[in-house]
Amino acid sequence: MKPLITPRTWCLSLSSLCLLAAGTAHAEDWKYSLQLGAASQPRYSGSDERSVTPLLGASIDSPYGLFFDTAQGLGWQGEWGDLAFSTWVGPSASRKDRKTGYKGSDRLNGMGSIKSRAQVGANLSYTLGSVVIGATVEHAFKKNDDPDTGSAYNHLQLNIATTLYKGAYGSLDGSLNSRFGDGDYMQTWYGVSRHQAANSRFGAYHAKGGMLSQGGDLTWTLPINAHTSVATVLAVDYLSKEAGDSPIVDKRLQTSLAASVEYSF
Repeated sequence: MKPLITPRTWCLSLSSLCLLAAGTAHAEDWKYSLQLGAASQPRYSGSDERSVTPLLGASIDSPYGLFFDTAQGLGWQGEWGDLAFSTWVGPSASRKDRKTGYKGSDRLNGMGSIKSRAQVGANLSYTLGSVVIGATVEHAFKKNDDPDTGSAYNHLQLNIATTLYKGAYGSLDGSLNSRFGDGDYMQTWYGVSRHQAANSRFGAYHAKGGMLSQGGDLTWTLPINAHTSVATVLAVDYLSKEAGDSPIVDKRLQTSLAASVEYSF
């Protein structure tokens, strides 16, 4: 399962920023952004091991709604009053079954690595006063014929976000989210097949589709000047019973802390 905060999933993990950004109008001109930072997070969803992960990213927004983001991929976004929509295509998350630098964990040895594959996603959000409600759906395509790690799967995230503070010390945004996965998603990231059980330390476990987790995050953004800002994010995720009962899960309460600097021009 993807960590709470990674370079590839930066925008989706920071749900309050994503939803608030989705409601903005198209840029009047081309806009470019660079991000640099680091995150302390679990080595995989359910792990009690942690690693410090670099956050490197870049994005381009066009005046036509088209965008490219290293966190999401290539997409399009639009706004109609209080309603905003975006869609994109890019790479899915991945998980290594061996500890390699800041990625993977030796505890998963024998489970097989979950490789990234093509993924499409869409976000729909609506601004209701000071609150933004939204939904993000992702579909990862089939990678190969391995039913343990290569199946296609679907993921849904529901959000509600708002700005808690805005003033001389920047802004503080908060959000709450609920995440859901279909049967293939849950089995890929939390299940243990008989084949995997025979090759790993875990007993067999069949994970059914349904609620994956509930959580929230706080994002403090401090502008330095017209082009530069610093963001600090605290994200919390509590795995549901279906995911939490998996033998690969050592800790159901997952937390991440990240900080980054963004330069826009």
